[in-house]
Amino acid sequence: MEESSKISMIDITGKPEVARMAKAEGAITLKKKTLQAIKEKRIRKGDVLTAAKLAAINAVKKTPDIVLLAHPIPITAVDVSLEVDERLSTVKVVAEVQSIGKTGVELEAIMGVMAGLLTVFDMCKYLEKDERGQYDVTAISDIKVIEKVKGQPTDAKMRQEVDGV
Repeated sequence: MEESSKISMIDITGKPEVARMAKAEGAITLKKKTLQAIKEKRIRKGDVLTAAKLAAINAVKKTPDIVLLAHPIPITAVDVSLEVDERLSTVKVVAEVQSIGKTGVELEAIMGVMAGLLTVFDMCKYLEKDERGQYDVTAISDIKVIEKVKGQPTDAKMRQEVDGV
């Protein structure tokens, strides 16, 4: 294999385990009538916000199955919130992921947001199509990491190794 086409998972063996947190967000723009149907729980497939929250949590746990070079890491907490904003005509998804591990959880937070947004799209697409069957309003956008925290090593032995004590 040519060196330029070589891929590998990064070796994190020597890194200390520390508390980590990442928060990501994104939004889907929908028609006003679709937002109203979501709020009134009149979507044919069911409760959009609950389904999107569950999809986001599940996606966080499945990140290394989809992003092939991502490390499987121990997720210690996931918090997902969804907000319907009638003024912007959007549903915003925010995912916060926590772990104690050797690598960050940004990918997991982004994956949660993306799955939540795709679930909203899937459940509402029948209301979003125009007369030609196109999605003239619907748009997933603004997916980004909005916060990242990397804590200290999680036990005294690791702190001593990091601090050189």
